Amino acid sequence: MDKQQILIVDDEEVNRAILHEMFKDAREGYELLEATNGQDAILQIESHNNIVLILLDVVMPIMDGFSVLQYMHENHLLQDIPTILITSEDELDTDDQAYSYGVADVIHKPFYPHIVKRRSKNIIELYQNRHNMEMRLRRQEEEIRAQVKEIRETNEFMIDALSSVVEFRSAETGEHTRRIKYFTRILLKYMMKYFPKYGLNNSKIDMIARASALHDIGKIGIPDSILLKPGKLTEDEFEVIKTHTTIGCSILERSYKNQSTEFYRYCYEICRYHHERWDGKGYPDHLSGDAIPLSAQVVAVADVYDALVSPRVYKESYVNSTAYEMILNGECGQFSPDVLECFELAKEDFFNIVEVIKMFEFK
Repeated sequence: MDKQQILIVDDEEVNRAILHEMFKDAREGYELLEATNGQDAILQIESHNNIVLILLDVVMPIMDGFSVLQYMHENHLLQDIPTILITSEDELDTDDQAYSYGVADVIHKPFYPHIVKRRSKNIIELYQNRHNMEMRLRRQEEEIRAQVKEIRETNEFMIDALSSVVEFRSAETGEHTRRIKYFTRILLKYMMKYFPKYGLNNSKIDMIARASALHDIGKIGIPDSILLKPGKLTEDEFEVIKTHTTIGCSILERSYKNQSTEFYRYCYEICRYHHERWDGKGYPDHLSGDAIPLSAQVVAVADVYDALVSPRVYKESYVNSTAYEMILNGECGQFSPDVLECFELAKEDFFNIVEVIKMFEFK
């Protein structure tokens, strides 16, 4: 292991000798470096990577001590390399200027060598302890991030697995919920940019997009004879289909332990309200306007668009432009004007995703 280094910066040879002599009993622990002016000091700093202390004079030729401090400040070195300013100036302004840069200590000449040595060793120890603590905290943060990532990936897997059960039962393409997440995320990005009044941020967008995968989880409870019927549903059958919204909420209530989280709220809102319509003609609760949670408003548009452009047992797929016009013209029910405005802005993004799906398996 390389020896720790102490840099002594002073244009007076006698001062360097005194400071050098202070650490002679510890030479097995420190490599002593010297510089006769500020310019030489910067060269030493740049060429060595194990300096644990700098003893810095103020008044020197070519470049003074404060110029060295300015260099260290600009390069963010003072928080890692403790620096003691040694000055013959006995003015408060000098001390204030030094501490404003972030020096560890200021010592005035003439000084007592044993005091300088003791303060130097204390400062080295203090900075090393702080560095070690920062390293431990950084490792802990990395471990926590890794754990959070693992938990999130596990949750994503469980959500995708659960939603895939619905897709297989309903004979859909197997990618419906995955596409809903992407459509939802796109719309929310536009909502965040053009409608800041909703208070969206990247974290909320991520949670809502992930929660959207569970929008149809309640279809698990719908009989195959209705869910897979290739023709038009009777009025009674459609009433049964409508119950998938409340069935989904019941599943969430029974299976989700911590129901106070924001993510659970989004899951519940989307499950229950993604078939509500702006004019109150949706289901199950006939909510209207902004009484419908924003998360459900956005997923409603994403869900209808994907249903239109995807083949189903009861219909062929519509082309992108036809599906787009059907939604804007109100043929699929009334939606939030703000969400529809973002849907118009996101037109090319939606079309591009659909075209990619047609060419490749969408991941």
